[in-house]
Amino acid sequence: MTKGIDKYSIDSTDYTVGQDNVQKWGFDVHNPVFGISAGLILLFLLAAIFLDPHETKTALDGIKWSIIGTFDWLFIWAGNIFVIFCLGLIVSPYGKIRLGGKEATTDFSFLSWLAMLFAAGMGIGLMFWSVAEPVAYYTGWYETPLNVAANTPEAAKLALGATMFHWGLHPWAIYGVVALSLAFFAYNKGLPLSIRSIFYPILGDKAWGWAGHIVDILAVLATLFGLATSLGLGAQQAASGIHHVFGIEAGLGLQIIVIIGVTLLATISVVRGLDGGVKVISNINMIVAFLLLILVALIGYAITFGTIPTTLMSYIENIIPLSNPHGRTDEAWFQGWTVFYWAWWISWSPFVGTFIARVSKGRTVREFMTAVLIVPTLVTLVWMSVFGGLAIDQVVNKVGELGANGLTDVSLAMFQMFDVLPFGTVLSTIAVILVLVFFITSSDSGSMVIDSITAGGKMDAPVPQRIFWALMEGAIAIALLWVGGTEAIQALQAGAISTALPFTFVLLLMCVSLLKGMSTEERS
Repeated sequence: MTKGIDKYSIDSTDYTVGQDNVQKWGFDVHNPVFGISAGLILLFLLAAIFLDPHETKTALDGIKWSIIGTFDWLFIWAGNIFVIFCLGLIVSPYGKIRLGGKEATTDFSFLSWLAMLFAAGMGIGLMFWSVAEPVAYYTGWYETPLNVAANTPEAAKLALGATMFHWGLHPWAIYGVVALSLAFFAYNKGLPLSIRSIFYPILGDKAWGWAGHIVDILAVLATLFGLATSLGLGAQQAASGIHHVFGIEAGLGLQIIVIIGVTLLATISVVRGLDGGVKVISNINMIVAFLLLILVALIGYAITFGTIPTTLMSYIENIIPLSNPHGRTDEAWFQGWTVFYWAWWISWSPFVGTFIARVSKGRTVREFMTAVLIVPTLVTLVWMSVFGGLAIDQVVNKVGELGANGLTDVSLAMFQMFDVLPFGTVLSTIAVILVLVFFITSSDSGSMVIDSITAGGKMDAPVPQRIFWALMEGAIAIALLWVGGTEAIQALQAGAISTALPFTFVLLLMCVSLLKGMSTEERS
């Protein structure tokens, strides 16, 4: 057992990891986090079965859009604060702090580490939005950023910059705040790897009571429902891709087969652990993604190599106007896209942050923040430039389905772009494989996160417990699709996004608590 914080201006704690756990039936679970979380999930499933999915979706959508409309300024300013906070840590003296102490060593190579954090963070989103989002902004599919005139050269440039804005520094800063806070308090202060530990400098030993229980339970629910949402929507999108490439009917049966397949492979990966499972699949992810990126870039080299500097300059020129929530004339676009994204990243942050923390022992704060913030942003810049630039070029020149009809189906946009490229079928096949592998990575990394939180912050919970959570994600996604289809999944997504409001305040407090904690650490 690891002792807790021993050097604070506030009282030290004698709390040890797992001291409130119950061992039974091969499980090692925190009491009462596991029981309450499992009970609330069961109640949710029963409600999903007996409530009308359309009415539920309508009600939850109303709550979601009310939160987005009322607190748009809060989400945007919080995102700005997180970016400034993370960049500040890179250049501050705190950047020298090593996660785990001065003698700590890393568990994974630098490339494997990057592959895991990127795959868990947003790999799957890039597959669907790198084509659809720039085309949407260019054509005014749902409004345009900063009210630029649709289908103009200015719209093309801003479409790439605005897409980059949504997938660049801001989301990774949100993840970085949670991840660094967890890693610091777990590895440098010996506290459990769970969200409650971050608030020990503020709450003291109350962090081990009901205040901490509530924080961890909310994190479990946000993670599980976020993963189930992604798995359900992703299964529909993967089925659409399989139908487009191979002609197999993309009905409920194929969607369930996709979820079962992803869940079983994720379960095997979870059983094998970080080294034999998640690391291996994440490395495969990056190899296949890099292959796809290189092929597409070379095929469209005349366009793609010129688009990268255009995207970068547009991102730099527009990051401040797009980060300002006040006096906007493009309110519908800004709330429907930017605020929606920020709320989604925040609701997703307990999962991604916990997983990144889990694999980051031995890194300095400076190395950690550079890798979490800067490197993924640069990779995303290239990816969005290549895919988004080609897609907009097809629309401008009236080439293929995108050129003829614009954005008609988000899940098919990338495949439609590939259709008119040389080796289009090969590219689409690689894309389908990549989508499925990304889903496996998200599922198994998410299972490990939920498992850690419900095990009281332990990092070596029993195998049956890991299997339980991996299967639970798939079961929830299948149940929702079976009972209510897309509307049930979208209702769950609306509910998950609504949790972003309280989590925004939680993340802001994390910044304060992290600074309090790091101020007690010796810097080498």
